[in-house]
Amino acid sequence: MPLIQFHLVEGEYSDAQLSTLLERGSAVYAEVLDSPVDRIRAFVTLHRPALWAVGGKADAAAHRSPYFSAVMMAERPPEQRRRALAAMTDLVVEVLAVERDRVRGSINLVQAQDWGIGGVPASVIRAAEVEARRAAGATGS
Repeated sequence: MPLIQFHLVEGEYSDAQLSTLLERGSAVYAEVLDSPVDRIRAFVTLHRPALWAVGGKADAAAHRSPYFSAVMMAERPPEQRRRALAAMTDLVVEVLAVERDRVRGSINLVQAQDWGIGGVPASVIRAAEVEARRAAGATGS
């Protein structure tokens, strides 16, 4: 379920930087959430320079002001959310070589019943996983 999206101005970063951001972003997010990396979805959304402004100005400095958003289940503890914000900011600063104070990010919380995986609410899938673990433990498997 975990999803991370990086919003950037096109033409500002190399393909290698973007690939690194996606790969390392997935690994970092999985680590912070203690989640298997295969559950992470990571995206870069590129915006045309003319469609990006910071402080009301669409100039070159604005173009080096990345934004990321992370979707996570609302049940995640506040400390985990803080760690995700810090870790993603660190990653963006390192990989894209931007100034820390120009990076913005958000954690978007979603209720498990409002997130679908293959058309099934995550709350239903989670309940089935918990029950399967319980049943396996009860049988000694």
